[in-house]
Amino acid sequence: MFSYRHAFHAGNHADVLKHLVLVAILRHLTQKPTALQVIDTHAGAGLYRLDTAQAHTSAEADDGILRLVNATNRAKAGNSIHSGSAALQDYLDLVKGFNPSGGWTVYPGSPFLIQHLLGDRDRLKVFELHPTDIKLLTGNIDQLKAGRQVAILREDGFEGLKKFLPPPSRRGLIFCDPSYELKTDYTRVVKMTTDALQRFATGTYVIWYPNIARLNAQELPRKLWNLSLRCKRPWLHCSLDVGHSSSPSAGPVTDDARPGLSASGLFVINPPYTLHAALKETLPALVRLLGRDSSARFSLDAGE
Repeated sequence: MFSYRHAFHAGNHADVLKHLVLVAILRHLTQKPTALQVIDTHAGAGLYRLDTAQAHTSAEADDGILRLVNATNRAKAGNSIHSGSAALQDYLDLVKGFNPSGGWTVYPGSPFLIQHLLGDRDRLKVFELHPTDIKLLTGNIDQLKAGRQVAILREDGFEGLKKFLPPPSRRGLIFCDPSYELKTDYTRVVKMTTDALQRFATGTYVIWYPNIARLNAQELPRKLWNLSLRCKRPWLHCSLDVGHSSSPSAGPVTDDARPGLSASGLFVINPPYTLHAALKETLPALVRLLGRDSSARFSLDAGE
């Protein structure tokens, strides 16, 4: 059950998509003075080195954040508009801030990105079950000296979420990024979201999934769409496919092996009204900058 480690995949194109969207949402939600509660159901270690043996094993950051940085640097050197996207530049600047000495050797996971954007009144709850990652997460979070702002829970995030909904301020963001190592994760995502909407219908829910040739993965966004319609909540669905792999993956490639992953998506329930416009501008830039070949593409849909 505990074989998946995000350290092997930190900074890949899926991280770029999910974290760019996460940052864009938080920029909007944190503008209001009322306290915001953010819950990260599958936090991982929180902070990752891109120069370790783990990161070099699959070299996924090379096709993700590092490819993005190199492409934008080349465009800047040529005095061309490197992205045309404020959200993309905001994300890059934020990640760069975790590398004050220059270079790009540190990649912040969702807990660090979230905490960096929170105000003094805001709170973050992070869940993690992996025995190694929970120790790393605790040590990494300790470096922040965030005190009561961040709570670390060694619990199943799918279930642990319940006791924090609804938040006292009735303002909240739930970020769900499971490994999908277990096929039951797909079902649990839908069950968790259904229950959470009954407890807290106005919360913003961000759910990432791998776009792979598995029926559960293909059906997940449709099920979340149907759930949004039943609950009469606005929704947004985006995906990014970077095309065929340009480098060999580590180990055998199965239908859900992250090293062979070329596409992923995000389903957002109760998205900020600003998100669609930001992604309409940003997703074409990601295809241009991260696409491996002419098959690279994106999708973006939203509804009330």
